[in-house]
Amino acid sequence: MDKSLLIGLVTGAVAVTAIGGVAGYKVMHPEPVYAEVVSVKEVTKTIRTPHQVCKDEVVTRQAPVKDQNRLAGTAIGAVLGGVLGNQIGGGNGRTLATVAGVAGGGYAGNRVQKNMQESDRQTSVEKRCKTEYESHEKTLGYDVTYHLGDKNGVVRMDHNPGQRIPVQNGQLILTAPVTASPA
Repeated sequence: MDKSLLIGLVTGAVAVTAIGGVAGYKVMHPEPVYAEVVSVKEVTKTIRTPHQVCKDEVVTRQAPVKDQNRLAGTAIGAVLGGVLGNQIGGGNGRTLATVAGVAGGGYAGNRVQKNMQESDRQTSVEKRCKTEYESHEKTLGYDVTYHLGDKNGVVRMDHNPGQRIPVQNGQLILTAPVTASPA
């Protein structure tokens, strides 16, 4: 037998044995096609959305005052007080009563006008607004704990994968499967 033929046969036998061993190993230990999902936890965030709430409200205020110093009330009170004071007594007593009537009437007229101004009210309708918030939950993703082969891991996904995650070439396929839309 030729030496080169013998080397070729031995090399071929070794190669066939190695390839067969690898193929046999893959048949006996197939690469997983799916990772098993152990748990799925939804990750959310609370979103607060502001909006205006307005309503008409009846508002009562003091009416604007035209005579801030209450001159009209003081003058009218002084004249009436003077007239009444002049009716009392005679001589110097009458003069004194008239002066006292003017002073007292002026003060009383001023107070009467003040009370009238303070009780004079105006009513109007005003729109009152306030900001209120609506809260709702927004899903940010899903923290998925999985088991692949002999290891466990956690990955964040944009969808709930269900009970298993597809695996290709030892890597998780994290995108959602595309579904055909109805025509």
